[in-house]
Amino acid sequence: MDKPRKNWRRVCLDRLLPIPGLVVLLWGAVAIAQQGGPLVLVSSTEQVTLFEEVPLTGTVISPRIAELSTEVSGIVATMKVEIGDRVQAGDEILHLNSELESLTLAAARANTERAKWELEDAKRRLKDARALGKVQSLSASEVESLAAEVRIDGAELARSRAEEKREGARLKRHKLKAPFAGLISRQLVEQGEWIQPGQAVVELVALDGLRVDFQVPQSVYPKLDKNSSLQIKLNAIPGGNFAGKIETIVPVTDPVSRTFLLRAALIDSKVKLAPGMSASAMLRLDTRKQGVVVHRDALIRYPDGRITVWVIIQDGDQTLVTELPVETGLTFNGKVAVTGGLAPNTLVVVQGNEALRDRQQVNVRHAD
Repeated sequence: MDKPRKNWRRVCLDRLLPIPGLVVLLWGAVAIAQQGGPLVLVSSTEQVTLFEEVPLTGTVISPRIAELSTEVSGIVATMKVEIGDRVQAGDEILHLNSELESLTLAAARANTERAKWELEDAKRRLKDARALGKVQSLSASEVESLAAEVRIDGAELARSRAEEKREGARLKRHKLKAPFAGLISRQLVEQGEWIQPGQAVVELVALDGLRVDFQVPQSVYPKLDKNSSLQIKLNAIPGGNFAGKIETIVPVTDPVSRTFLLRAALIDSKVKLAPGMSASAMLRLDTRKQGVVVHRDALIRYPDGRITVWVIIQDGDQTLVTELPVETGLTFNGKVAVTGGLAPNTLVVVQGNEALRDRQQVNVRHAD
């Protein structure tokens, strides 16, 4: 009977040898059984400064969004841009038909030239009259009349120059230029359309200096300052968590949602953002209090509401576990604040704690 059993064991071992992982698993199970308990992963409790974490949702926004319009009416002669085009400050957006305005400006320049020559002629005649007046050839009233003519012609020249400048400024307004660099996000008119002053023709969105706006619960406001930690996640960049810097806190609460505005920027300016992107963030508030924290995986939650942790204790040369009820507080950075007799540097089970028994002997491996 012994010999067949021995051969059977050899056959089984030969079949297992081609599967290294299974062999290692079996040897590990045998080692654990020999040492008298299951293997558990443990971590130490810590006493740290407690933080309150507040989840937020927000949107990437542009610092400047403008619906551009002309200051004069007219027919669109040329559209210089289309949706999606990038422009720089000063680039032309469109031209209005300006034929009549060009002719009007030319006429104003001609009037200015005529008024200038009339003034020069009046000045010459006044100079001659004053010379003749010294020898009693002209009366004083005639000289004064010529002086008044010079003043009138001077005023006419000033008026003509102002009219010329007005027509020139009006002609310039037939060209719409970008007030800042950005992207054309909407085109609202086409070539050949008649437009009125103030009518939006394109929408221009700045792409530099993008920010993220969050609506924050009003209860957070008394605890918040610009140095509070903010980790931002962009839904368009999977797995990307970026450090944020709070730039603006607007202390005006929305009476409907009971929230206020928090505006933040990414510290890493190389991250590619686009206006309208959705974002989420974790705002961390310093409570300025100390407390004991455990890894969140150490908590065992029961249907009746009880929360416990399994604590490592030493009984002579044996390593045992015992269950300890706790109350939880703030959660942050994967840790949970607890009360209930837990001291700092206490070993608690974070893996393998699902089926433990009180004062059960275990084998311990420390978490990295």
